[in-house]
Amino acid sequence: MVFNSLIFVAFFIIVTTLFFVLPHKYRWFLLLIASCYFYMYFLPIYILILGFTIVVDYFAGLYIAKSEGKKRKLWLICSLIANIGVLAFFKYYNFLNFNISQVMGEFGYKNPIPHLDILLPVGLSFHTFQAMSYTIEVYRGHQKPEKHFGIYALYVMFYPQLVAGPIERPQNVIHQFYEKKYFDYDRVVSGLRLMLWGFIKKLVVADRLGIYVDAVYNNAEHHSGLSMMVATAFFGFQIYCDFSGYSDIAIGAARVMGFDLMTNFRRPILISKSIGELWQRWHISLTTWFRDYLYFPLGGNRKGALISSRNVLIVFALSGLWHGANWTFVIWGLINGLLISIERIINPVLRKIHKLLGVTANFFRCITVYIFVTISAVWFRSLTVEQGWYITKSMFTLKPGGFFKGEPPTNFYYYLFAVAMLVITEHVQEYYPNFQLIGNSNVVVRYTGYVLILTMILMVGVFNGGQFIYFQF
Repeated sequence: MVFNSLIFVAFFIIVTTLFFVLPHKYRWFLLLIASCYFYMYFLPIYILILGFTIVVDYFAGLYIAKSEGKKRKLWLICSLIANIGVLAFFKYYNFLNFNISQVMGEFGYKNPIPHLDILLPVGLSFHTFQAMSYTIEVYRGHQKPEKHFGIYALYVMFYPQLVAGPIERPQNVIHQFYEKKYFDYDRVVSGLRLMLWGFIKKLVVADRLGIYVDAVYNNAEHHSGLSMMVATAFFGFQIYCDFSGYSDIAIGAARVMGFDLMTNFRRPILISKSIGELWQRWHISLTTWFRDYLYFPLGGNRKGALISSRNVLIVFALSGLWHGANWTFVIWGLINGLLISIERIINPVLRKIHKLLGVTANFFRCITVYIFVTISAVWFRSLTVEQGWYITKSMFTLKPGGFFKGEPPTNFYYYLFAVAMLVITEHVQEYYPNFQLIGNSNVVVRYTGYVLILTMILMVGVFNGGQFIYFQF
C-alpha cells in the first residue's frame, strides 16, 4: 500500500480512529494486524519472509540474553546469518549469479547455476536492518530482550516505517508500545501537518520533476549535455523529496497516534556546507546504522587518516550495494566515499579559501556540495554502467541538441517553481524555525498558507506518479 493513494487515506483514518477507540491493552494487536494488512497489500505471500525472520530474531534475542561467553555470540551470528541470508537470496542472488557467469565465461566455462525469477519483497533492506539492530543491541547489552512476541513483531512491522524507514533502534520504539497513548489535539495537528508537507514533497516536487528526469534518462541519446545536466540537478531534488516525503508521512502518521520516530532528514539540499555534513543530514537512520554497526567496529577514525579513508570507502561501497544489486550503486557509493575522504584531507586548505571568500563562503560551499553530489547521482539513477558513463561524458561535452527537445518549454516553469518552492521553504524552516505558515497563530496567515498549499497541489501536483523510489530497496 503506497502512501500517495486513496486506499491509504482510508486505511489511515480507520486504523487511527480504532486506535483511540480501543482500550490500551488491545491496541498493539490492532497495529500488528493493520501492519500485516498494509504489507500484504503489495504481495501477500511475502509476509512469510517477514514471519521467518521475526521468529528467528525473537528467539535469538531471548537466548543471547540468557547465554554466556561464546554462546551469546553464536546466537547473534545465527540471527545475522538468517537476516543477511534472506536479504542476499532475494536481492542479490541473480546479481551475484550473473557476475559469476561473466567471470566463468571469460575462461570458457558455463555457469550451471540457473537464473531465478525472484520478485524483491518491498522494503526488504529496511526491515532486515531494523531486525538486525535488535539482536545487535541485545548482544551489546543496550536492550533487554522483548518477551512479548506480539510487541516484538510490531517493532519490526509497525506500518508507518515498515517499507522505507526510518530504520529504528529497539530502544526508541519498543517501550512506546507499552505506553498508554491519549488523544492530544496539538500532537494530532502536528502529525497531520507533517504528513501534508510530505505529500507536497512527493506530489508537487518529486513526481513533477520525475517527468522531466525520466524523459531525459530514458532517452539520453536524444538529449543534449545541457539537458542531462538539468535532469541530473532535478534528480537530486526529486529523490530527496520522494524519500524525505515518505519519511515525513511516516513520522507524521506515527505522531498522530502518539509515537515518536527518529528524524530521518534534516534539510540537506543547498544547506549542507560539506559532503560530510550532507550525509549527516541525509537518511540519518541508515547513515547512523552503518556508523554504529560497521564504521566504528572497523576502527572509525581512531587509527589514522589512511585507515579512516579505507573505512569510509568500505561503508559507502556497502551502502551503495544496500541500495540496489547493481554496480551503478556501488560506483555511486565509492564516489561519495572518495569525496568525503578527499574533503577530510584538504579541509585545512578549504578553511583558508572559505576565510578569503568571507560572507559569500557559505553560498559557494552549499552550491559546490550540491554539484558534486548530484554528479555522483548520475550513477544512482542510471540503469547500467554504460548509461552512467554515457550521461557523465555527455554532460561535460555539451553536445549540440535541443534543451527542451520533446516537450513544450512552458512545462519547464512548473519544474522551476517546484524547486524554488522547496528551497525557499526549507531555508525558512532551517534559519527561522519559529516561523510557522500553516501553524501560525494569526488566522489570516494560517489560512493563507492553506490556500497557497492547496493551489500548489492543484496546479503542480502529479497524482499518478506511482510508488516511492525507495520501495525498490
